[in-house]
Amino acid sequence: MQNKMEPYASFAALRANETAGSDFRIRVRYGRSGIAVMAIHGGGIEPGTTEIAEAVSGEMHTFYSFSGLKPSGNAQLHISSRKFDEPLGTDITKYARMVITVHGCKDTKMMTYLGGRHHQLKQKIKRALTAAGFPAIEGVRFPGINPKNICNKGRLGMGVQLEISMGMRIRLFQDIKRLYRKNPTPYFIAYVQALQKAIQQATRP
Repeated sequence: MQNKMEPYASFAALRANETAGSDFRIRVRYGRSGIAVMAIHGGGIEPGTTEIAEAVSGEMHTFYSFSGLKPSGNAQLHISSRKFDEPLGTDITKYARMVITVHGCKDTKMMTYLGGRHHQLKQKIKRALTAAGFPAIEGVRFPGINPKNICNKGRLGMGVQLEISMGMRIRLFQDIKRLYRKNPTPYFIAYVQALQKAIQQATRP
């Protein structure tokens, strides 16, 4: 029986029932760092995650987003992190040294939950975010340590999964609604800079 909140167990099943360009969109920008920053539940699926991933990737890192474009019901486009197999996205993970995924959860409090198998980077992100005034905690609710999780499918076999609460995301944008997410707040800039700093520190030769 299919889960009502996750009807598609694969991209092939989704693609057979949804239309690219009107129901969903895939965006990619390649960088040279060997790091991929991905929002596999972007657009209306987990609002704000595409914008955060794109900003964090900047010009250095590869950016990938799978975004829901429906007026409503975008949660139906959610493919879990362990099952996500959209071909372009999976190709990116094969060639990336490390993957960082940006997700959104429904919590109303300000919090970033850090998961994934890259413990050093998780610790650096936690320190950078808390130093900038953004609460963060490791692995309590969203551990993300399964090897099948897309964040762990880079060449290192370990990455980081960010689960950013709705309470945090609404502070990053003047309005979390689709038409207004292009207008970030100063919190957004500080949040992105903290993530970029942590990534740079963890990957410095």
